Amino acid sequence: MLELLAFISYLLTLYIYILIAAAILSWLVAFNVVNSRNNVVTTIGQLLYRITEPVLRPIRNVLPDLGGIDISPVVVILVIFFIQSVIIPVLARALI
Repeated sequence: MLELLAFISYLLTLYIYILIAAAILSWLVAFNVVNSRNNVVTTIGQLLYRITEPVLRPIRNVLPDLGGIDISPVVVILVIFFIQSVIIPVLARALI
């Protein structure tokens, strides 16, 4: 069971990296650093959108509008950090 918790923690860390990659790609497209018409950029962007949007959309619906700033990835990352630093260790101690 401890291996399962370690695997879940690993997946959560991977999801943080995916969120960061999606945010960086959106900034690069917004500032015209990369061309969004490029097939590779479009494919990567669609992949990241499909992975992150199911988690980010409900949070965006709850958060107030802050102009053009989207803080939903920050909220998700903070929740993941809380899960990894509080909930998973408590569950691990309960299983020992």
